[in-house]
Amino acid sequence: MRHPRTGRVLFILVVFLCFAYKPRSYAEDPKPNSASVTAILGAFEREVTLIEDQVTQRRDRKIEGIRFVSGKLNGQQVVVTWTGVGKVNAAMTTTLLIEHYKPKRIVFTGIAGGVNPDLQPGDIVIAEKTAHHDMGTVWPEGLFCRGVRSRLDGFENPVFFRADPNLIKLAEQASDLAGLESIKTLKGEREPKIMRGVVVTGDSFIASTDKCAELRKKLQADAVEMEGAAVAQICFQRQIACLVIRSISDNADEGAVLDKQMFYIIAARNSASLVAEMVGLLGTKPTAEKNAGSEKPRG
Repeated sequence: MRHPRTGRVLFILVVFLCFAYKPRSYAEDPKPNSASVTAILGAFEREVTLIEDQVTQRRDRKIEGIRFVSGKLNGQQVVVTWTGVGKVNAAMTTTLLIEHYKPKRIVFTGIAGGVNPDLQPGDIVIAEKTAHHDMGTVWPEGLFCRGVRSRLDGFENPVFFRADPNLIKLAEQASDLAGLESIKTLKGEREPKIMRGVVVTGDSFIASTDKCAELRKKLQADAVEMEGAAVAQICFQRQIACLVIRSISDNADEGAVLDKQMFYIIAARNSASLVAEMVGLLGTKPTAEKNAGSEKPRG
């Protein structure tokens, strides 16, 4: 007959082992150092793969079915993921990333349609500010853009979300080092143009000369895409440094679909090259980053 005390000891030992052993899973992987992590987002998987392939000490993790890749890029701690197309996908993915990784800064890379007639496929716009081009009130005269109230503090968001000035400077420094691919056209090869500008965001793919003229007139837009302002709005509300970098794949006119197919790869590669070089520069000297944003109205 087993002694009662022996049974109690075995029971306690089994309970202890159950609590002491914790199987490893991706969801429990160590998080990056939030004091220095840089998040890099893109709309399409192919855009982000160009960055992921350069990440060392790589660690994959799935959150709510979305894969995040963390590790080192040019010596800096990063987390990388793709959002999917559109503002809702971008906002959802950005929120998950912020909650789980708490990045110090977020950079968006990828392609866009050129609205500024001086821009051609392969050129790059470093967004000084972003705006939703489809948010506001529609009057008989057309759309009047305005921001909605933030659920975090109750104050109205600005129409334009300004990028972090330190990140803009780093992007411009990186443009001299990135070694961007030249663009082959019917008129010969040309080097990509890099400029500061305004990037506007909406939930429609723009392939209309008339719409481009409207965006240029109302918002002084240089490029149009479908995610940037959603990410910038969340960063503004959460006071996280943010920058949107877009390489032109088409001119957002009636030939946009064909142009995008032709220039998508080179545009995505140029944007990714600039972002990767920019991340490497983060370690060259300290930057007192603070999300400048547009000043929030108070009352």
